[in-house]
Amino acid sequence: MHDEIISLENVSVRRGDKYLLKNISWQVQKGQNWAVLGLNGAGKTTLLKIVTCYLWPTFGTVDVLGNRYGKVNIQEVRTSIGWVSNALDQQFQHHEGNTALEIVLSGKYASIGLYEHVSQEDVNRATELLEKFGILHLTHAPLHAFSQGERKKVLLARAWMSELKLLILDEPCSGLDIYSREEFLRTLESISKEDGGPTILFVTHHIEEILPSITDVLLLHAGEVVDAGGKNKVITEENLERTFQIPLRLRWENDRVWVSVK
Repeated sequence: MHDEIISLENVSVRRGDKYLLKNISWQVQKGQNWAVLGLNGAGKTTLLKIVTCYLWPTFGTVDVLGNRYGKVNIQEVRTSIGWVSNALDQQFQHHEGNTALEIVLSGKYASIGLYEHVSQEDVNRATELLEKFGILHLTHAPLHAFSQGERKKVLLARAWMSELKLLILDEPCSGLDIYSREEFLRTLESISKEDGGPTILFVTHHIEEILPSITDVLLLHAGEVVDAGGKNKVITEENLERTFQIPLRLRWENDRVWVSVK
């Protein structure tokens, strides 16, 4: 159990007569990094809300980081989970004057804005993270001056401010141009190789964003699992055509997969 990061057993989410998720059984083990792929409306965001306990399943059981939801203090579990998403970015729109240092420091308390006392040790830790993610030059710059790529990196550094065991990246490359996307992915690939790093869930509908460090893939369509498991087994033309409902052709290069429409 101590090596199990996530365990969903027969999880369903129903709204009226419609299933947002249906009979999802999924296990994530320590040492694995997963990509979750599917069309818009496939159930990806619903799945994330279940994992982070912002949504309760209609049926099924949820265990995260060795904790059975319904029998644990959820806020304590969330302190070990980092979440980088456009929704989080939007929450900072009313805090555009916050500096990179302040944003990273807020990660310790999972707050939008910094309201708690911070120690010099906290400041040193945040500064180290800004350097780690290549954005030390933004330390005292306000958020409104950042590029989209810099905003993503600051949020990634913010997630690292807590004692992370699970990092959820919800379409983190959305809105980035190709240069900024590849720069962000290079940074993520580099830090994902560090010893003792968190398990990563990378949610996307762009197959080419699946990095070499991603070990496993979960494919969703209409709230159900198409396939799940090792990356090289799951990523096939047949599976992707079932997932994305369009004929596709695959090409592997440098342990990344690229697609084109047939």
